[in-house]
Amino acid sequence: MIGLLAGAGFSKWAAGLPLAKELFDYNIVPFGPKEEAKLEQVRRLKQEWDARNPGQPTEAFISDAVEGPIVNKELVLWYVVRRLSEPYVWQEWHSGKDRRHVLMIDEKRKYDTPGVVVTRDFLISIAGTLLDGIITTNYDLLFEYALGSKGFNYGKRGEPLYGRGPYPVSTWIKPVVLTGDTPLAKVHGSISWDEKGRYTDGRRGLSSKALIVPPVPNKSAGAELKSQWELAAKILQRSSGLIVFGFAFNQYDGEFLDCLQEYGSSLKNVVLVNPVENLASAFKIWPQANITCVLPPPEGYAELRSWVRDNAIVS
Repeated sequence: MIGLLAGAGFSKWAAGLPLAKELFDYNIVPFGPKEEAKLEQVRRLKQEWDARNPGQPTEAFISDAVEGPIVNKELVLWYVVRRLSEPYVWQEWHSGKDRRHVLMIDEKRKYDTPGVVVTRDFLISIAGTLLDGIITTNYDLLFEYALGSKGFNYGKRGEPLYGRGPYPVSTWIKPVVLTGDTPLAKVHGSISWDEKGRYTDGRRGLSSKALIVPPVPNKSAGAELKSQWELAAKILQRSSGLIVFGFAFNQYDGEFLDCLQEYGSSLKNVVLVNPVENLASAFKIWPQANITCVLPPPEGYAELRSWVRDNAIVS
């Protein structure tokens, strides 16, 4: 069977979501004066840090903020998840008030938002029902939106989510349950999770309370994400082939690279979907595998389809 590993480059390709180095473009529409003030505080923090640390990567700034005063930590984490939620948050006038909404997993209007149709079509056209599972280091909900609650699970079919389903609100009383066959392992957390549970939308992306592993050097996942790492290990162990889309094998991901090496030791074939060839990094992780590199669709579409056909063997 075939597994899919999606890094930040996948969400960049599918929906234009920023890579770590692009995060602080401040491309969000603040909701009211409180968010405007928070955005300005983040901008000032980043400017002052850049002045003291010229040429240093974004991950180092986030690391300093996370390890510094709690107010800086909360501001920067708020900004990170808020920025990645931006395409799926909107404002509209309702019941005499300007209100903010966050796209829900099963909401039909998702097909009019960036990246959802692209992700869905990619899953259907490239892998179809052959996927043994998806592993992602991303916090966004592209895969959840693309598959819907009937198309995936976080490791356990039948898991209920907090919150309501799509409009109309008649579904509010009924729990939304994950009934899909495709396991989705989010090893660095999600903008739809917090320490209390998992939700039907990305509302946790509006606060600093989302359960994520911040994009810092030497990332380390806590006990709250243990089940996701175990699920990722199972997907790797079951897969004979792996599609690696937009994953950079960054040294900051040392803990996850160790996971890939340990549990992917039986992989026979790997295809890297990336505009930048990084075969050497992949061979360090999987020296036993046959590794090839193709461009992202549409340029690499035919090659990728051919690779999937050649490796679509049910074990």
